[in-house]
Amino acid sequence: MAIIQPFKGWLPKPEKVSNVACPPYDVISTKEARELADGKPNSFLHVVRPEIDLPEGTLYYDDAVYQKGAANLKNLLNSGIYEQDDKPAVYIYQLEADSHTQTGVFTCASVQDYNNDVIKKHELTRPDKETDRTKHIQMQQAHAEPVMLTFKDSEDVAFQVEKTVTTAEPFIEHTDDSGVVHKIWKLKAAADLAKAFAEIDNFYIADGHHRCKAASRVSENLRERDRSFPGEAEYDYFPVVLFPMSQMKILPYNRVLITVRKSQAEELFETFGAEKTDKKEPEKKGDLSVYYKGDWWSLSMPEAKKDDVVSNLDAARLQTNILKPIFSIENPRINKNIEFVGGIRGTDELERLVDEGEADLAISMFPTSIEELVEVSDNGDLMPPKSTWFEPKLQSGLIVHTF
Repeated sequence: MAIIQPFKGWLPKPEKVSNVACPPYDVISTKEARELADGKPNSFLHVVRPEIDLPEGTLYYDDAVYQKGAANLKNLLNSGIYEQDDKPAVYIYQLEADSHTQTGVFTCASVQDYNNDVIKKHELTRPDKETDRTKHIQMQQAHAEPVMLTFKDSEDVAFQVEKTVTTAEPFIEHTDDSGVVHKIWKLKAAADLAKAFAEIDNFYIADGHHRCKAASRVSENLRERDRSFPGEAEYDYFPVVLFPMSQMKILPYNRVLITVRKSQAEELFETFGAEKTDKKEPEKKGDLSVYYKGDWWSLSMPEAKKDDVVSNLDAARLQTNILKPIFSIENPRINKNIEFVGGIRGTDELERLVDEGEADLAISMFPTSIEELVEVSDNGDLMPPKSTWFEPKLQSGLIVHTF
């Protein structure tokens, strides 16, 4: 049984939303954040990317970064731009991007559900990133950004959500720089929705493994300090947006290789019988489109020798058949010769990186399916790094959870 917990959210006044809303911290670099926040003193980027307010060259994990983030959040919440709801609520969050719409529930989930695998994982977390997120949360006394979770479709949940969306005007309606429309409704009578979610066995992490783990570590730290029991305190819960699986949209997570020898490219093309193509995106699982020296090539990877779902993921087949044996990339998490490009940037970005000399070769992937993610999670297995890119992205700064 999965628990949802209403909370007293901090929301910007509707007329102030465009001043604060920003992309999530982990989809942009410090340089991009600094550019986006230029001339916007109230942008939430000053909270989730506080290094932009410190001298260039400040180390990402410097204590000054965490202190600055906490100070920026405190100033923003006290500025009159935000107001905190006086009673706990659940929020409905809808994203509209072109012809795609997905509607989820913005609420709090239980740290205990995460610890006990009611909330299922599919990625390995890195200790340094866990510690970074933990310090931000604990210093700010807030979860500044939600985690994106998904769940198997429920008619009861869908009915409760649809009832809210069709009978009331949204409290917030905001169009981001990418043209995605974000709408938020407040739902203060959430008992029926909580009852519907109680019939759902599991939630699945779509995006935000490090935020989940950090929330768990903060809860453990503060319960030891306060000698409290699990579930007693507000820090035992963390904000999430729950979307039904049928509405989730996964884009490919593409790769670029920075340095490639001619002999390596020739080995790749010869080994897999690559053919020149005008198709920049593979049409089916197991296929790749590769961009090298101004041309696109199409090739197919062999199926895995094992029949488990992880071995047959395209990211795993790429690692087993190409990255390791041909390009000597043993661990793509730490190897500096590979970089990952989210699918939202498209194949134009892959071409640009190669054409402008920032990379030698680009690999366009076929997207992982939601069914593969669920099977991996249910089996207690882990996906290779950067296997999924969910789109559209949530905006940060629309609702803040403090404790």
